[in-house]
Amino acid sequence: MSAEKRIRRALLSVTDKTGLVEFARVLAEFGVELVSTGGTARTLREAGLGVQDISDLTGFPEMLDGRVKTLHPRVHGGLLYIRGNAEHEAAVSAHGIEPIDMVVVNLYAFEKTASKPGVAFGHLIENIDIGGPSMVRSAAKNFEDVAIVTSVSDYPTLIDELRANHGRLSRETRWRLARQAFSLTAAYDSAIANTLERIAEAPAPEAPAAPDAGALPSTLRIHFPLAQSLRYGENPHQRAALYSDGSGLGIAGATQLQGKELSFNNLVDLEACWELAQEEIDQPMVAIIKHTNPCGAATGATVLEAYQKALACDPVSAFGGVIGINRPVDAAAAEEIAKLFVEAIAAPSFTPEARERFAAKKNLRLVEVRSAEPRPVVKHVSGGLLLQDADTARITESELKVVTWRPPTADELRSLLFAWRVCKHVKSNAIVYARDGQTVGVGAGQMSRVDAARFGAQKAILPLKGTVAASDAFFPFPDGLEAVAAAGATAVIQPGGSVKDADVIAAADKLGLAMVFTGIRHFRH
Repeated sequence: MSAEKRIRRALLSVTDKTGLVEFARVLAEFGVELVSTGGTARTLREAGLGVQDISDLTGFPEMLDGRVKTLHPRVHGGLLYIRGNAEHEAAVSAHGIEPIDMVVVNLYAFEKTASKPGVAFGHLIENIDIGGPSMVRSAAKNFEDVAIVTSVSDYPTLIDELRANHGRLSRETRWRLARQAFSLTAAYDSAIANTLERIAEAPAPEAPAAPDAGALPSTLRIHFPLAQSLRYGENPHQRAALYSDGSGLGIAGATQLQGKELSFNNLVDLEACWELAQEEIDQPMVAIIKHTNPCGAATGATVLEAYQKALACDPVSAFGGVIGINRPVDAAAAEEIAKLFVEAIAAPSFTPEARERFAAKKNLRLVEVRSAEPRPVVKHVSGGLLLQDADTARITESELKVVTWRPPTADELRSLLFAWRVCKHVKSNAIVYARDGQTVGVGAGQMSRVDAARFGAQKAILPLKGTVAASDAFFPFPDGLEAVAAAGATAVIQPGGSVKDADVIAAADKLGLAMVFTGIRHFRH
């Protein structure tokens, strides 16, 4: 069996017409007979290429609104029979089945359809491709004799190989294409199953296909193609890679504008700082992250002001950190940020002037990020996976419960809400001291909440007197609250819910603290 196979007949049926005509022209250069369906055939004819309709090959018309056109023995027989196998050769000869040596196909855009708000249930179901995946699997199974092309990104490489080998493709290429094809159908079926599983009861065809957003899947199906191999993981002895959902959104879909290759730790920290920066909607916010914990976060009238306030919290720890910014970065902010050694910066965009300021720092990674919708969080445990909703809970002023005799002042209230948003992104046990949209001290990841309160105060460079404090979970005893008051805080925000709440409230009243309960906990492990 020859390692290279000549392409004599190709079946083309694609949704995405990008690059189709150019690729088909190259096939025609080598005398390849083109067989096609519907809109694909029309596109090729309009380009002046000779095309045989699939109905002429099968002797059967396309029917049922195109549902049945390639599901035919003359298609699948032509794909699946083993060339050189005497029994197979006799069978296809007896039934007038001609060989098909290449299939060029991509599938109905089911995920794109499913993502449209208010899409009709009937339209969703109609966009489940049947014939396409069947052809893909048949061609991929018989890769020894058939080439299956499922991605327009493969066209240029295939064109080069066809021209170099006079219309032939190597076994290595056919095997690579087959593996891609089975990966595609696995992902496609997973997308369908994941979408339909969330629709508990089938609505009328014209009714919206409204999935139950709160339902967790009965089977967890994950399919993320490799996006980038990384030099190593958290440490040099660990292998690592980045896998992406292909949306082009979030940190995995970010565009790197300059700098060294992103590392595993860079990506983890970029996700942490980007998430925190997105907590603020109404004004610029800057988050400086070190080992996934904020060592400074602040809002300001400008990105420059927000950065200067964030840096002032802990400039020593900020050295070598990663920065997340929720607004485009301009020249003034870039000029100031460039004075500090920073590993990476994530922002929606950078002005040309800002990029010019950063250009001299060749190792600095600049990444432009488009926000992605929050997705469930997956973590490995021995023998399985944990899945939970993303922590998207937010609290408003009207939802706070004042539990002390003294309510917070208007200034304290604004600072409390800011501290609470930051505290959500600090590893537990967490205490955050803040004032006027600026972190002043951060106590992160301590085994004792009292130690978190003390450590956050000890780390503080700015004055703590007159700050407010946020605790990610309740104070189990008054001692943690007393440590916060001793540091200089005048108001506290915490979830509440401890069996000792009455004792803690009494301590707050005795100390003259204002305290509010959120009823929401923000553990972060």
